[in-house]
Amino acid sequence: MPYVTGGTVGAVRKTTIYLPDALERRMRQAAELLGRSRADIAREALEQYLDRCENQRGLPPSVGMGDNNATAAASYKERLAKGWGRR
Repeated sequence: MPYVTGGTVGAVRKTTIYLPDALERRMRQAAELLGRSRADIAREALEQYLDRCENQRGLPPSVGMGDNNATAAASYKERLAKGWGRR
């Protein structure tokens, strides 16, 4: 089923989610305030959440190692000796 948002048309698949009353009420109020549909609010929120999840898991463990004052240098030697988890 196509829908229009921001001047673009995209295909969507209908799904059902169960929300606690308070969350559904907040979503309805936000939709009314913004002049958007509840489905549009839910899609945007889910996209933002999934983007954050993908960004969090996408970094290798070595990123930021040089800035970590909490980890002793000896532990890096141990990790290097083990091959950093190579199979």
